[in-house]
Amino acid sequence: MLALFVLGGLAAPWIAPRNPAAIDLEHRLEGPSSNHLAGTDELGRDTLSRLVWGARLSLAVSVSVVSISLALGLAIGGLAGYRGGWIDTALTTFAMNTFLALPGILLAIAFAAFLGPGFINLVLALAIGGWAGYARLVRAQVMAVREKEFVEAARALGAGGMRIFFRHILPNIVQPVMVQAAIGMAGVILAEATLSFLGLGIPPPAPSWGSMLNDARSHLFDSPHLVLAPAIAVAAAVLGFNFVGDALRDRLDPRTRLELGL
Repeated sequence: MLALFVLGGLAAPWIAPRNPAAIDLEHRLEGPSSNHLAGTDELGRDTLSRLVWGARLSLAVSVSVVSISLALGLAIGGLAGYRGGWIDTALTTFAMNTFLALPGILLAIAFAAFLGPGFINLVLALAIGGWAGYARLVRAQVMAVREKEFVEAARALGAGGMRIFFRHILPNIVQPVMVQAAIGMAGVILAEATLSFLGLGIPPPAPSWGSMLNDARSHLFDSPHLVLAPAIAVAAAVLGFNFVGDALRDRLDPRTRLELGL
């Protein structure tokens, strides 16, 4: 499922059968056929082409949001966990806890409504509420690793703080961060579809799975394929990233590998 999603996103200009924005009112609301494998929408646009280009948009948004959130989480969480003291108190109490206390999707909706629709604004709105979870995870992992013997040995040999963090601590905390990033990709896809459904995502005529669901609401009973196609696409992409996150956790955790006999 994840391979189909990534392939569709990367190769959308070559594998999409038609122009996703081409309007053909003579063939509007057609069901699946040999000419339109997934049918057409209320403007006669090919649903399959819009699904493929929607995968490209969701992939771009999810990679951008997770990259920004992960970079902020590593910087803020790593600083709080390694330095400790008042820096940890300030960053954890006043920054992380404040953002974690607010529902992420509501925070994203508020920022998206304030910034307006658009790709960059959508990425910023989702990243603003997503970095705190990564920072909390990184902080906990850094606090556990910084007391290990190999870190104390590096410190005793005169290694600086930056060298200790990037050479000795960061490689030992990357496993749970990778798992969290994979699961976070699924959350971003769902959040992007939610914002697009509410009209706060990428403006039309750009194809988005959320906007496709919004457009299909009025045709739920006479053309159910308009709802089923993007809904199945969102569910498959989210499920695929969740499966990958679970697999990474099983493969990268030595205790889990021992229990499963891997």
